[in-house]
Amino acid sequence: MSGIIGEVRRMSAKATFKRRSRSPAARKKPAASISKQKKEKAQSTFLALKSLGAESGRSTSIGANGNAGEVSRRDAGAAEPKLASPDLPSVQMLAAGKALRDRVPRQIHGTWKRNKEKVDVLAILRASDKGRIKHLLPIRYGRMLQSPFTFYRGSAALMAADLANTPTTGIRVQGCGDCHLLNFGGFATPERNILLDINDFDETLPAPWEWDVKRLVASFVLAARSQGLSESDARDMAVGCARSYRKRLREYAGMSPLEVWYSRITVEDLVAAAPASTRQRFEGRLRKRMATEIEKSSAEMAYPQLAGMVSGKIRIHDAPPLIFHPGADTGGISVEEFRSRVEEGLKVYRETLSDDRRELLDQYRLVDAAIKVVGIGSVGTHCFILLMMSANNDPLFLQIKEARQSVLEPYAGKSAYLHPGQRVVVGQRLMQPATDVFMGWATGRGGRHFYVRQLRDAKIKPMVEAMDTEVMSFFAKMCGWGLARAHAKSGTQELVISGYLGSQDNFDEAMGSFAVAYADQAERDHATLKAAVRAGKIEVHIES
Repeated sequence: MSGIIGEVRRMSAKATFKRRSRSPAARKKPAASISKQKKEKAQSTFLALKSLGAESGRSTSIGANGNAGEVSRRDAGAAEPKLASPDLPSVQMLAAGKALRDRVPRQIHGTWKRNKEKVDVLAILRASDKGRIKHLLPIRYGRMLQSPFTFYRGSAALMAADLANTPTTGIRVQGCGDCHLLNFGGFATPERNILLDINDFDETLPAPWEWDVKRLVASFVLAARSQGLSESDARDMAVGCARSYRKRLREYAGMSPLEVWYSRITVEDLVAAAPASTRQRFEGRLRKRMATEIEKSSAEMAYPQLAGMVSGKIRIHDAPPLIFHPGADTGGISVEEFRSRVEEGLKVYRETLSDDRRELLDQYRLVDAAIKVVGIGSVGTHCFILLMMSANNDPLFLQIKEARQSVLEPYAGKSAYLHPGQRVVVGQRLMQPATDVFMGWATGRGGRHFYVRQLRDAKIKPMVEAMDTEVMSFFAKMCGWGLARAHAKSGTQELVISGYLGSQDNFDEAMGSFAVAYADQAERDHATLKAAVRAGKIEVHIES
């Protein structure tokens, strides 16, 4: 530890001498000082560097087997280690990041080659089937089969295994874990304002910051290819996304912890960031889409689509195979047993809410519940929708999603939380600027873990199929911004990461190269799935 800190301080002293040698007019404004809280937490960066071999010059790539230079797993619930603070000011934290370039050159992130001895595509996909509802698995594979992009969205576990064998600096943040472009979008805050941010945290876990960036940039290349956009434009989108991440992170590094915590990307921010030539047209389209989605997502508007009177009772409409009540005909438990389990789970969930949120929840009663298939990666997991009603029959729809081990845990270490639902809720609260008032978690009678949130709380999903090069390029920059904000809010390492990234485009260009190479890999993996389907090894259901 003393070696790296000593090196950083020598670099800082040299930089200070150079600044004092300049004329007053030529001096730059010093980097923003950091708070005592950030100084105290900065030690975790140096602890990570030491444990990863940065001090001795060993490779800092993270692997899965606990060998030298790899991250070891912590026991679930274990406290983070605490050391005396090195009390480094911001200029030295920036220098610490810069020093990492000697051990992990920024250009090295652009390389990609799969370790075929450690990664078996079909084996990893099948391993993720464990514990899922069997008769829904063909739907999952049918959705993944549609294109390399949909395959990518459903194979977060596969990329996690790949990322574990890529170089990293050893600096960790709260990671999204499944950071592709369709997991960004608009959503309503408790104050009913619309923000742009990450909106899926099923796989969230503390992990190397590079992993989120790499998954995000590769998703833009695949999305661009799915739209028939040029290869050069696809690569430029990845570079632009990484550049936005780098520049925005540097901005957050100069803010106080409270400024970062309260920061958010509003509709006004989106409009202001849009190209001047198309800003007016973009604002009109955006606000029209917002109004439509907000109206569609309200419980009052969702009610006639999802529920109605059946035999004199209010019931959620069955729309198999995507929405259905369990029963003997579906190979599940009886309707009565299902409701009993839901009621028990609601009681457990209620205890995870704060007192004021419990009071709000208590104003609604359970009316009905059904199984609902969602997404691509989540298909087959146990997910439900609950219809609640107030005394005046005002509807509230809650979504209960199964929470499983994060796909990152085999490679980044176990979660500090024994309950996967709590892992999701805490990770979302750390990364998002505002979270759903009904967020909580529960354990079912059979020992399954869940988290709870509102269904369709004014969520606005990006429409990739309607994006041209200009719109997708702009969205790439916005996602880079959103990821930088989430990483800065969830940790104290933005200064070190910023020092590493610097002001040049070395890392940005490396991400362009990685994104193209990994998109090629995803296309090969998609072809592997297609071959398995043709050979009868995997059953699929193609939805009409």
